[in-house]
Amino acid sequence: MTELLQFTVTGLTVGMVYSLIALGFVLVWKSSGVANLSLGQLVLLFAWFTYGMLVQAGLPLWLGFVLVIIFAIIIGWIIERFILRPLIAQPILSLIAVTLGLAFFIEGAVNFIWPRSVAALPRLFPREPINIGSAVVSQEYLWAAGISLLLFGLLTLFFKYHKTGIAMRATADDQMAVQACGIPVTRIFSRSWMFACVVAAVGGVLMSSIGGITHSLVHTGLKSFSVVILGGLDSFLGAIIAGPIIGLAENIGGGYLTPLTWPGIREVIPFIIIIIVMLIKPFGLFGEERIERI
Repeated sequence: MTELLQFTVTGLTVGMVYSLIALGFVLVWKSSGVANLSLGQLVLLFAWFTYGMLVQAGLPLWLGFVLVIIFAIIIGWIIERFILRPLIAQPILSLIAVTLGLAFFIEGAVNFIWPRSVAALPRLFPREPINIGSAVVSQEYLWAAGISLLLFGLLTLFFKYHKTGIAMRATADDQMAVQACGIPVTRIFSRSWMFACVVAAVGGVLMSSIGGITHSLVHTGLKSFSVVILGGLDSFLGAIIAGPIIGLAENIGGGYLTPLTWPGIREVIPFIIIIIVMLIKPFGLFGEERIERI
């Protein structure tokens, strides 16, 4: 029973971070219809940049995090303005190929600038573990879940009440109508990528605080993609709900199946879920089913 509670708490908290990173994918997809296959590499990039600011440059925590957010905003703007905007109205395969190429470029740049394979951020949260029933949980997990929930709440309010958030939601529904109202659609695309990079940066910092900075952060981005598939490509609610589901499946399944199968089964579970969902419910749990008539 203690093991199950431990796996459950850990799975839920890590799943919330998956949801946060997946939210960046949904933002870009809803506004521009681009599948961001470089999500995992962006998480890795921002984690290493945080290491560079806090450890290598020795900056205070508050200043380092401010610079990380600014860097994420700049990277999001550069990606949309110089890489994706020239491909507007091009075939979807071109957009997929360019984000995949961007992923390899970012990964190569990270390996060139930070050739180390493993690093650790300064301790961001208190060291004392917390007892939840019979389970002992490190505070990094709880802080990561709490920060993810807080950001979900703020983003929900932003998209519901702020003028820019409403324009982004409208662009997701009908780009032609938004453009007819005098709202520059390309500006909405830029802001979507900026938001996506910011949540990827926050997710990278939270995951690095839990397990350190390793190449497995790329896999974290891929697991967040499984969250998107399960919840629905265009659903914010789906991203929020599917993340804990993937986290639970990964931790509980990995915890109990590893002694029976092989040590890497935990890493495979999210992708098994992707295959099952694509076969049974291709649009995800909350995705909008689009029927195109010929």
